[in-house]
Amino acid sequence: MVVSKQTLMGINGDEAVAYAAKQALVDVCAVYPITPQTIIVEKYAEFVADGEVHTEFVRVESEHSAMSACVGAAAAGARTFTASAANGIELMNEVIFLASSLRMPIVLAVADRSPSGPINIHCDQTVSLAQRDTGWIMIYCENAQEAYDTTLQAFRIGEHADVQLPVMVMLDGFVLTHTLENVYLLEDKVAHKFVGTRIPMEIEIGGQKMPLKLDPKTPLTFGPLALFDYYLETKIQHHEAMERARPVISEINDEWAKLSGRKYGDGFLQPFEVDDADAVIVTSGSTAGTVRFVARQLRAQGKKVGLLKVRTFRPFPSEKIAEALEGVPAVGVFERTHSIGSLGGPLFNEVRSALYDRDKRPSVLGYYGGLGGRDLHQDYFETIYKELLKVKQTGKVPPRPVKYISHRE
Repeated sequence: MVVSKQTLMGINGDEAVAYAAKQALVDVCAVYPITPQTIIVEKYAEFVADGEVHTEFVRVESEHSAMSACVGAAAAGARTFTASAANGIELMNEVIFLASSLRMPIVLAVADRSPSGPINIHCDQTVSLAQRDTGWIMIYCENAQEAYDTTLQAFRIGEHADVQLPVMVMLDGFVLTHTLENVYLLEDKVAHKFVGTRIPMEIEIGGQKMPLKLDPKTPLTFGPLALFDYYLETKIQHHEAMERARPVISEINDEWAKLSGRKYGDGFLQPFEVDDADAVIVTSGSTAGTVRFVARQLRAQGKKVGLLKVRTFRPFPSEKIAEALEGVPAVGVFERTHSIGSLGGPLFNEVRSALYDRDKRPSVLGYYGGLGGRDLHQDYFETIYKELLKVKQTGKVPPRPVKYISHRE
């Protein structure tokens, strides 16, 4: 395998995303600042001001307007990008639904941060996971390198002719957004060649073929009224597009590996020492790095533990998870979020649902922690592994299958 020439830079996760967007030669970037994503759009503004990229950089009055501008630009055929966090994503929510239903391949970088209240600007994944039913492809990053790699892949995935859906790229607030890391960057020309140029899909109306975009020469209507006689069918088509994204995500992950030398499992899951494990922790985002470190230490002590990192949350890899965890006696799902009033969070319930129809399904425990940016120490995960190994040994699940860790009683 011939890996392309790359430059090593010391940058944070926000800057890594900005570099990727620059190399994608974005046509329109509509922005509104909010901690901890502001560095992304500040850095991108520097690229525009310095003439490194010829992007229409639109400074708007709110996050709602930022996504609205992206929808309009994408409908006209432009490659579009924006970034936000927490309360900004919540304000965008109306238009986030609109973007996916109109099949606009916008890329949105999400600097994952706690929602208010009480007011908190630090890391957890509550807000992004609340977007899970909006119809966007959702990919979670473990480090700044993955944030760079995934942002470039996101344009290819969303704009693919079989997909035509928007993509969220998640990076944990401050843990990744503001932390200096070594990141390998491809040369601009090589990265852009990988992404390519956006070509709006072609449709046929009345025997005439035309690009699916706003154009006075071939007028089209976007977002018409769809009442009960058509609405359901649009949602089924949306679901089918999400299903078609599955092979595309894996293929682009493989193609990126050949170009860069970096591969993220099959694009959906990244397992570590899962095959013979007695206990596995399932998690996503930057937490995976800490869990992998702990698992490696426990392996050195002769304890058969593993990690299953969920990279792509939508479309959710149910079958892949069931196959990966087949034969594992005890599974712990750790989430940097919580779901008040529910038995477990989004990842916990998705994983348990994926395993439900299996004849030999593992015992599944759920854990919340790290909310509001609270540090996740390795001893927390040592405790989880200890509990899972006990479940494997005794066959008994604790009376509380879902609980908080890293908290004061």
